Amino acid sequence: MELESAVILVTGGAKGLGLGIATHLQERGATVIVADLDAKSVAALPKQMEGFVLDVTRLDDARDMAAKMVTQHGRIDVLVNNAGVIYSEPMVNIMNPLGMMHDYDRFRASITANLDSVFIMTSAVVEQMVLRRTRGAIINISSISACGNEGQTAYSAAKAGVNAMTVTWSKELGKLGIRCNAVAPGFIDTDSTRHALSESIVKHIQSNTPLRRLGKANEVAKAVASLIDNDFMNGVVLDVNGGLTI
Repeated sequence: MELESAVILVTGGAKGLGLGIATHLQERGATVIVADLDAKSVAALPKQMEGFVLDVTRLDDARDMAAKMVTQHGRIDVLVNNAGVIYSEPMVNIMNPLGMMHDYDRFRASITANLDSVFIMTSAVVEQMVLRRTRGAIINISSISACGNEGQTAYSAAKAGVNAMTVTWSKELGKLGIRCNAVAPGFIDTDSTRHALSESIVKHIQSNTPLRRLGKANEVAKAVASLIDNDFMNGVVLDVNGGLTI
């Protein structure tokens, strides 16, 4: 698919990694529409970038957004499912005897934000692609945590689910001309990463990464672009982690 003529929706694209992805795709000539729950960040987007406030966990809102995009731009070529929230909580916390076990409500909230949202947005966008016979692409942003990361039961489970859905959809939707791939970043130097991890953990990650540093948002964005560019890439979960899992 030619990026220069593509109409692309990036969820969670008003800041951090999502903004890096949206900016790179726009610089490559794509028409980029950003959807994000943070109204202030949407309002602060560059003037040349179209943005909407959207809760990606609400199916009706997602379907309305997809329909509006098609009305305005004629089609949706690519969906980048980037929206999500990094969440950490140990399964057992012996230092908190009154609430020792992982909280179930917070577990469900993390699954909803990081897994359900991908299902919901993909359902809404693929519906429009199929109705218009668009040969499109879905790019899911997974995580190195999909392999299982200590202290991230809910987040790891959600991202493992994203990987599984990616492969499943590549088989189902590929027959309709819609490719589905994922990018699984390692630890990327964003505000959300710095907020979720202590400085000592960041230093530990850096020392265990062959490249001895965190990744950059633009490096993940380039991986996203490569999966859009290559029409024979389907069912791939592309690791971008500096060799941390070697």
